[in-house]
Amino acid sequence: MPNPSFPYDSCFQDLIGKLHSEGRYRVFAELEREVGRFPIVHLHSADGSQREVVVWCSNDYLGMGHHPSVLSAMHRSLDSFGAGSGGTRNIAGNHNSIVCLEKELAELHDKEAALAFSSGYVANVTALSTLAKALPGCVVFSDSENHASMIQGIRGSRCRKYVFEHNDLAHLERLLKDVDKDLPKIVAFESVYSMSGDFGLIEEICGLAKAYGALTYLDETHGVGLYGHKGGGVAQERHLTDRVDVLQGGLGKGFGVVGGFVTGSSLVIDVIRSYGTGFIFTTSLPPVIAEGAIASLKHLKTSGEERTRHQENARALKEILSSAGLPMLHTPSHIVPLMVRHSGTCKAVSDYLLEQEDIYIQPINYPTVPAGTERLRITPTPLHTTEQMVSLRDALLRAWSVFDLPLEQFSKGVAVSRNNFCEQLS
Repeated sequence: MPNPSFPYDSCFQDLIGKLHSEGRYRVFAELEREVGRFPIVHLHSADGSQREVVVWCSNDYLGMGHHPSVLSAMHRSLDSFGAGSGGTRNIAGNHNSIVCLEKELAELHDKEAALAFSSGYVANVTALSTLAKALPGCVVFSDSENHASMIQGIRGSRCRKYVFEHNDLAHLERLLKDVDKDLPKIVAFESVYSMSGDFGLIEEICGLAKAYGALTYLDETHGVGLYGHKGGGVAQERHLTDRVDVLQGGLGKGFGVVGGFVTGSSLVIDVIRSYGTGFIFTTSLPPVIAEGAIASLKHLKTSGEERTRHQENARALKEILSSAGLPMLHTPSHIVPLMVRHSGTCKAVSDYLLEQEDIYIQPINYPTVPAGTERLRITPTPLHTTEQMVSLRDALLRAWSVFDLPLEQFSKGVAVSRNNFCEQLS
C-alpha cells in the first residue's frame, strides 16, 4: 500500500500556530507615506478607513526619502531613462547612472572602487561569501551580534568560522591566536548595531586584525549618511576608513532610497564583481533609484544640517524618556531601545500604541533579538517635533500602566510608582 502523501498544509499550519502561541506572529501595518508630512503617515484599516499616525521606528533616519532634491532627481530620471534597468549588468550592461553612483560611493569612503547591489542584505551575503571562498583556507571571525545577512554570507562561504562575544576584544584575540598565522582571515563586524544601538570597536578591532594578518569587513548600514563629515559613517567620523579593507553600506536608511553597496580596493571589488553570484545573476538597480541615491549622497556630503538635527533629537528624546523612568537602553547612537522583555507583551504594547494612541512602533521580538530581550526600537528623526516627543512619552507611560510594566527611577532619583503615575503624566 503506498505511503500517504505528506501533510504539507498541516506542517505549515503548525509553524504559523507556533508563532501565534509564542506571541511572535508578525502583522504588518498598511501605511501610506505622504510627501512633506513625514513622520506622519496614513494608516489603512481592514474596514477601509484611514487615520493619521506618527511613525517612531522608520529606518529613513534623516527623512531623505522625502527630500526635494532626491524626488526631483528621480522624476527627471524616470522621464529620461524609464522604469527598469533592462536586466543583470552582465547581460544588459552598465547604465550610466549606476556607474556614476558607484563613483560617488567610492568617493564617500575614500576608496578606489565600489559595487552597488539591490539591497544591503544582498551586498553582505554576496561580498562575504565571495571573499571568504576566494581565499584558500580562509577563517572568518564574526561578532555575535552581526546582522543576519552577514551570518548568511559567512555560512554560504562554507569556510571555518568563529563567533566572538560582542565587542569582546580579549575573546577575539584568543580566537585569532588559535588559528595558523599563515592562513587568510576576515574579521567581520558592524559600526552601529541596530537593535542594541551601540558602536563597534572599530579602531581596536582593526588593530587586532592587522596584528594577526586579517582583513577587516565593516558593515556601516546604520552609519552611512548619519555620521562622518560627509556621511561616510562611524569609521569616517573616527578617521578610520583607511584602516578598514571592505566597507559595506545601505542606500535605504540614511540615504532614504533602496539598495546596498560595498567599497574597497579596485582589486577586491573586481573579485566580488567577477565571482559574486549575488551580483552576477541579479537585475541591477534601475536608473531612477541610482539617480535618487546620487542626489541623496551629494546632498549629505556637503550638508551637515540633517545630521546635527538628528543627533539633537536623539539626545532630547533619550532625556525625555529616561526622565520619565521608562526602561530604555542608554545607547551612544541614534537608536533608542525601550525594553519590554516579553514577546507577547511587546506586541500587545505595540498594538495598544497603534490602536489607542495613533503611534506606530513595531515590536522587536525573537529571532531578531534574543528571547527575554524583546523591545520597542525607537528611531527619532530630524523631522520629529518636541511636541511629538512629549506625546510619545505620555503614551508610553499610559501603556506601561495598562500592562503593569515596571518603571525605573528618575535620573534625579525620584522613584515612579503606580500611585504617582497620574502626577507624572501632568
